[in-house]
Amino acid sequence: MRLGEGLRLQVGDIDAARQRVHIRDAKGNKDRLVPLPQATHPLLRRFWQVHRNPVLLFPNRHGGLKGAAIAMTPMDSGGVQTTLHRVVGACGLKKKITPHSLRHSYATHLIEAGVDLIEVQKILGHHSILTTARYTHLTDQTKHHAIERINGLMDGFSITWGQVK
Repeated sequence: MRLGEGLRLQVGDIDAARQRVHIRDAKGNKDRLVPLPQATHPLLRRFWQVHRNPVLLFPNRHGGLKGAAIAMTPMDSGGVQTTLHRVVGACGLKKKITPHSLRHSYATHLIEAGVDLIEVQKILGHHSILTTARYTHLTDQTKHHAIERINGLMDGFSITWGQVK
């Protein structure tokens, strides 16, 4: 999801039973449902237990933890970006990584894992499939899988040319 969409999440947007997150009023004023990985739910629950805001999943922390419990506004996006830059630096990475580049990486990994491009489009909330195709940066692994699949399809055919099979 986009950074702003994530920061605006409310506690009630998390549907653990169906393993999905309800993104409300996203880009284009549309709602969408995105998958909630099993490993993510316990992390979100533990994070919520730290602040216990009854509405916001990521409340601002201007008043410390007690302030977060009653905050009416979400965390600031600048704080998230600054924290990500610090983490990237601490890991020794030289590449510029932003929350949005993580979104691109997520889409690429979904495609590499075999998720249909139309499904990726729905998850990302893109109106056009062309936008989804542009946002996904296919890697050598994906290209290799394509070659394997093409060879698998062609191996099923018996092609002859004159005497040569």
